[in-house]
Amino acid sequence: MILLLPEEDDVMTPQRVRLQLEAAAQHPTSIIGCQVRRDPPDSTERYTRWINQMSADQLLTQVFTSNGPTVIMPTWFCSRAWFSHVGWFDEGGQGVPEDLLFFQEHLRRGGRVVRVDRSLLLYRYHPQAASLSVLEGTIWTLRVRFLEERVLPYWATFTIWNAGKQGRRLYRSLEAANRQKVVAFCDVDERKIKKGFYCYEDSQERPKPRVPILHFRAAQPPFIICVKLDLTGGAFEDNLRSLHLQEGQDFFHFS
Repeated sequence: MILLLPEEDDVMTPQRVRLQLEAAAQHPTSIIGCQVRRDPPDSTERYTRWINQMSADQLLTQVFTSNGPTVIMPTWFCSRAWFSHVGWFDEGGQGVPEDLLFFQEHLRRGGRVVRVDRSLLLYRYHPQAASLSVLEGTIWTLRVRFLEERVLPYWATFTIWNAGKQGRRLYRSLEAANRQKVVAFCDVDERKIKKGFYCYEDSQERPKPRVPILHFRAAQPPFIICVKLDLTGGAFEDNLRSLHLQEGQDFFHFS
């Protein structure tokens, strides 16, 4: 038996069930998603590009970003047996990020993520959508803990790419053992680089930790990247490509 999880006012194309069913038959322990069209067309343009343009590998490497699951819940298609194995949804009510909680548990249990590269759903935007009632702090904590669980145990040291607000917030949010693995921040902002270091003022350690701030070309991978994608006219993406690194090995996005 297959479960399909649309939202009530989204519109499926006639081919959706057939194409996702075919994919589910080939990938029985995967969540199967698809590409979408947005209504209105100009709503959440960056998010929609992200949904539709990730590579197959990025469906698994970009699971730590603030965008949430790499295939959105209204496109989900998976076997009932696998859904039951993962553990169903958290029915805690408004404010519970049930899709993210399920998606993370799905990955913990070895599930995969597959996207049918056809636009099979008209995905409607509503300012009052239930997902917008989830507190950003709740999502942030889940993302940090998942990163600490899935990536950081395998790294002896790492660099946080972004010496600004988001990078510093990630540093402060890490467990103490993982904060100690941070050897540097990196950035392109000359003002931050000239300062030379970030001092963790809230630390109980004496002396307080001071983390160097380097130009990104002087920094050493691996990186946790706290720079938003598709927001700098391609400048950040060009800088990242220039380093010839491998996503999922040398860096993960946490934007």
